[in-house]
Amino acid sequence: MDEDEAVFLMRVRLPDRPGSLGAVATAMGGVGGDINAVEIVEKGDNGFVVDDFIVDLPPGALPENIITACQALEGVKVEWISRYPEGGGLQSDLEALERMTADPVHAAETLVSLCPVVFRSHWATLLEVDGAGARPVYSTTLAPDLTPAVAATFGPFDSTHRVDLPSGWSPGWGDTTLVVTPLTRDRAIAIGRLGGPAFLESEIARLHHLAALVK
Repeated sequence: MDEDEAVFLMRVRLPDRPGSLGAVATAMGGVGGDINAVEIVEKGDNGFVVDDFIVDLPPGALPENIITACQALEGVKVEWISRYPEGGGLQSDLEALERMTADPVHAAETLVSLCPVVFRSHWATLLEVDGAGARPVYSTTLAPDLTPAVAATFGPFDSTHRVDLPSGWSPGWGDTTLVVTPLTRDRAIAIGRLGGPAFLESEIARLHHLAALVK
């Protein structure tokens, strides 16, 4: 990839019918977008599918152009677009499971470290939970500096659930959406996206499944 190119993650809702994906790809290409990868993240029975695209844009290209090009297509909606880490790529749940299995003692830390790529989150943290609340014990590079008091607001920690946090919930942080899921009786994972998009039910189910495999 050219050093001046920018990589974006796009979440697109499109009709679940032949030709829709090709039309979206053509629209992206028409404004200089080069698709690196695409993955179906949700396919419902409502006639629509949600896909994630990893797209390179040429120097000087505005992400608004690719949004406009896609949404000019009938039934297509760009739900979210954001810069994606350089070198980032889609990782399968199976690859994550293989790495967790290779080092079962540190499976929880492995899952946390992989969450930003596997689930397109900005950060993830491993929480130690007790009757007094929660405290972070392992976090990814971009995770906020969580105090026990802030981490406690992510509860309850015995069930998988979403948490929506308003701007300013932590110094310097804007609106953030989280998913929290238990690992064991005294540990849980929280993964967060700054500004969205909201985690889909399918993503939450996948995280819950992987977390259940941590011993």
